[in-house]
Amino acid sequence: MTNDPDLNGSLAGKQVLIVEDEFLITMLIEDALDNLGCRVAGTAGRFDEALEKARSLPFDVAILDVNLDGRRTFPIAELLAERGRAFVFATGYGAGNLPEALAGTPILPKPFEQRDLEKALRQALARV
Repeated sequence: MTNDPDLNGSLAGKQVLIVEDEFLITMLIEDALDNLGCRVAGTAGRFDEALEKARSLPFDVAILDVNLDGRRTFPIAELLAERGRAFVFATGYGAGNLPEALAGTPILPKPFEQRDLEKALRQALARV
């Protein structure tokens, strides 16, 4: 845990949108979120479905797989930024592949551990 007060708040009860095209990774994220006291607001494995849920669902923070079945999720991230919603990118490629406008977005590295997820969520929520 950090000494930064913005990063120490409880994640309990936070609603999370999961955008991930690998079912097993989605299940791992769901389990980790449950352990953190978060609730899953929704999941999406296809770009169009993710875009619609990002527009319409109520949630506190989203986890976006950067590469969703071969399609980049940057337009979804831009929509979330316009809506004032917190989000993190889940990727195995690091922050170097992000567009300049999204370069400060918290990264959840793949593979990840629960503490990585917790840290990324706290960073994202502290930004909005």
